[in-house]
Amino acid sequence: MITRQGGETPHYCEGQARVQLGGGFFRPDSRPARDLTVLLARLLARRGPLRLLDLMAGCGIRSLRCALEAGASSLWANDGDPDRLPLLESNLAAIPDAVELRCTALTAQRLLAGCLERQQRFELVDLDAFGCPSALVPLALDAVAFDGVLVLASSDGRSPTGHDRPAAVRRLGAAARAHPASWELALRLQLGVVAREAWAQGRGMTPLLSFSEGRTFRTAVRLRRSPAAGEEARLGLLAHCHGCGDQQVQPLLRLRAWAPCRCGLGGGPDGGNPGTQPPLAISGPLWIGPVQDPATLESLLEEAMNSPDSACPASLRLLKRLAADPGGTPRCWPLALIGRQLGGGPPTLQALVEALRHQGHGAWSSGVMDGQLRSDAPWADVLKTAADLRRDPGTARAAK
Repeated sequence: MITRQGGETPHYCEGQARVQLGGGFFRPDSRPARDLTVLLARLLARRGPLRLLDLMAGCGIRSLRCALEAGASSLWANDGDPDRLPLLESNLAAIPDAVELRCTALTAQRLLAGCLERQQRFELVDLDAFGCPSALVPLALDAVAFDGVLVLASSDGRSPTGHDRPAAVRRLGAAARAHPASWELALRLQLGVVAREAWAQGRGMTPLLSFSEGRTFRTAVRLRRSPAAGEEARLGLLAHCHGCGDQQVQPLLRLRAWAPCRCGLGGGPDGGNPGTQPPLAISGPLWIGPVQDPATLESLLEEAMNSPDSACPASLRLLKRLAADPGGTPRCWPLALIGRQLGGGPPTLQALVEALRHQGHGAWSSGVMDGQLRSDAPWADVLKTAADLRRDPGTARAAK
């Protein structure tokens, strides 16, 4: 909310913070992302002193809110534009004296390299990058304390969604092919980068939450002292057939030939029948494990319900949507695609989810993209259930 008093420069108010925006980039409708960072910071502060590093602070609103609403004990707010430093310092002057505060205008690389040299770590590191942040991920992970959290955002929408495949190889070290659940693909590729870098440092990671509005892809991960048992099996490949819509998932630890899909495009060693039909569109390596942590999301939702200043209605809706979908399997289909495969309109998403669960399959309404089914059911079962529901809503629910 923008406020103006008398002849003053207008201020922006959000949560308990009141800041001047200046002339730099700022998006008011990104408030849900800032709300979730503040709520995460509050959970971390309950475990002990919270040291926060805001690498690309902009006007400083995230840092200010974490001090006023989450009880951070130490804040380092940095922005790479030295012309923004006076504004950053002015906005953060409202932080209580008890909070240790540092404001700088350094490149993220230089700041993180200094932290590595001093072995300085933080319970929460927020990296809200322009473009792809992959180059900064190794240093950013080094700056996260054990059991601390890295909040990572990327505004690179082309390479992880299959629209710039050479760039995906350069920036993500992965193949990214066009996929009907493009936001899901982008988030899992981003998590795959974090996982590989964490493992290279001998550490483990647990995704806490992952979401996007289509412009920015945001993930928050907890860094562990070492990988959990079997964690490496959560890195794999995702294949999609543009002909019949089938999707298959394989962990890198157990790669094998892809099974034939419904239209016969799969089955060869490269996912297809060379010389006869096009291959499956294969993306990865990417994270094929859960992209949400239900316990964390329930705690965040409770915090949000008890702290109306810290969570706007859009943030509450987002948390409820994410909490209802653990994001286990990466196999997601838009209802429109299911309808095209059936040659007509699909059943309602809720009816399809309930019917597949009644048959013993895992099924959810995707929390990442609206109007999408997430399921571990064989694709043939999904289509049959959808067709049965369309003919007779009671038939598919009764079948086992």
